[in-house]
Amino acid sequence: MIVIQNVGPPSAARRHWLKKLQWGALLALMVLIYGSHAPLITMTKVEGRVPFNSSSCVVMIELAKLLISLATLVLTGGIAALRAPPPLVLVAPYAVPAVLYALNNNLVIVMQAYMDPSSYQVLSNLKIASTALLYSLCLDKSLRLVQWFALGLLMGAGVCHSYSSLDLGDPDRAEAEKESRLYITAWGLFLVLVYCFVSGLAAVYTERVLKSQKLPLSLQNIYLYVFGVAINGLSSFSVVASEKSFLEGYSGAVWVIIAGQAANGLLMSVVLKHGSGITRLFVISCSMLVNALLSWAFLGLQLTPFFLVPVSMIGLAAYLYYR
Repeated sequence: MIVIQNVGPPSAARRHWLKKLQWGALLALMVLIYGSHAPLITMTKVEGRVPFNSSSCVVMIELAKLLISLATLVLTGGIAALRAPPPLVLVAPYAVPAVLYALNNNLVIVMQAYMDPSSYQVLSNLKIASTALLYSLCLDKSLRLVQWFALGLLMGAGVCHSYSSLDLGDPDRAEAEKESRLYITAWGLFLVLVYCFVSGLAAVYTERVLKSQKLPLSLQNIYLYVFGVAINGLSSFSVVASEKSFLEGYSGAVWVIIAGQAANGLLMSVVLKHGSGITRLFVISCSMLVNALLSWAFLGLQLTPFFLVPVSMIGLAAYLYYR
């Protein structure tokens, strides 16, 4: 007797694995983009300074995300949602994350002048702690004791790395050596702490807004990035007269930064809408390896053996938190 196997729709197990593969590919792409961001900014520097207007770069990133979201809404047949002005109570909550993200987008570029890319990438992992704390407090998500221990371990890793690379000595010597080793200034340490807190607050608030409203993600992104373009546009044009012109200093690497950050922002909204802020933390931890490899390959930074200590501590903390 000939037996014909079932060739119908894929089983639930197969759909489950397909979904995991899709999420894996999405997160891997985010890790690559996130880890390459700081080295790309460093590669654009001319005589140790960023040659382009950082505010205009942020505006272009927000504009790119807005246009992509609008195109996605049109292609998915949801353009009818824009034919009538939306209620203010529906749109107003998206202004808050726009302000927070505008602040952090500018901080990312400003911080590069006060630390090397690997130090930035290691210390930015402190946002794991700030995000988890705010995630627990603002979204009423309880954490296990081992997870809180992991956060303490992670904070210790940040302090360990900061202490080993903090340079409060001769500024001329620091300037001469900073291109060949890990370094961070006191001002850079303060900025990265502010950046981590604002990053955690923005992520938790955005997740709450995206999940509380039953709207298409592309429409929610439009609301978010309309505010993003407006707020960052005002910031950019308020300083452009006294600094560089809007597109001055743009190179191929700058356009790659814009495209990468636009894609990363849109992918992050998918994670926050359909996953959680905790999933976002995987990207932050794993991107450190990409950053270190790119900094070693293209920037000639020398990673001292002590650098492996905070890296190992962060890896252990991530394992304990997510196991």
